[in-house]
Amino acid sequence: MPSLRTALLQSSGRPGAVAENLKTLDEAAARAAGAGARLLVAPELFLTGYAIGDAVPVLAEPADGPGVEAIAEIAVRHGLAVLYGYPERDGERIFNASQLIGANGVRLANYRKTHLFGCFEQEWFTPGEQTVVQADLDGIRIGLLICYDVEFPENVRAHALAGTDLLLVPTAQMHPFQFVAESVVPVRAFESQMYVAYVNRTGPEGEFEFVGLSCLAGPDGVVRTRAGRGEELVIGEVDPEFLAASRAANPYLADRRPGLYGSLA
Repeated sequence: MPSLRTALLQSSGRPGAVAENLKTLDEAAARAAGAGARLLVAPELFLTGYAIGDAVPVLAEPADGPGVEAIAEIAVRHGLAVLYGYPERDGERIFNASQLIGANGVRLANYRKTHLFGCFEQEWFTPGEQTVVQADLDGIRIGLLICYDVEFPENVRAHALAGTDLLLVPTAQMHPFQFVAESVVPVRAFESQMYVAYVNRTGPEGEFEFVGLSCLAGPDGVVRTRAGRGEELVIGEVDPEFLAASRAANPYLADRRPGLYGSLA
């Protein structure tokens, strides 16, 4: 099975400017496709911006709203799948969500962030209730989490047990928590035997300072590609043959003793 070339778009776009953010995504998709990527991953709440305050309910839209229509057009035009973050409206509730669109423009998966970080998110969003959301892309099982979710090992292990090969984590990681991008994410990939694409915002935005450092970490805990602190598009390979070999050699999942862990739940 061939590798899945994956592009990570490290960008904050323009908070509150959906049209501008769609333009940025379109330009990144053109560059990614030109480099042979089959998947483009954008950060948390990329469609609208993160630090948009009371504009959250104004800019929130349903999972099948106008934003996804525009992104589906981008995916089809450039021939690659796109994962992006957005505020999802479902009746009176608003979720911090991410959605995966196939290269044919079809909606493949929609995930609602289960662990909300800080006062801003807890004020405006409802936590999601589904831990594992997956889709298949080019023979690789894709899983979705968002930012703070990946800092809970239970979430990643649930994906490992469900067979996730590549975990996509759009994020808004801020100062002074850059150790998550630098250290926690590669460890999560190693301990649960999967690839993890962690895709961050960058620079100042409202009261926040996003640290960049987006990365694609492999099941051996080695980072395949890493962005710096600024706007950047980086590309890495998700190799299913290497993943299979790593899982065969690493006994973590096989040596688990679930009967001992009941108290953790």
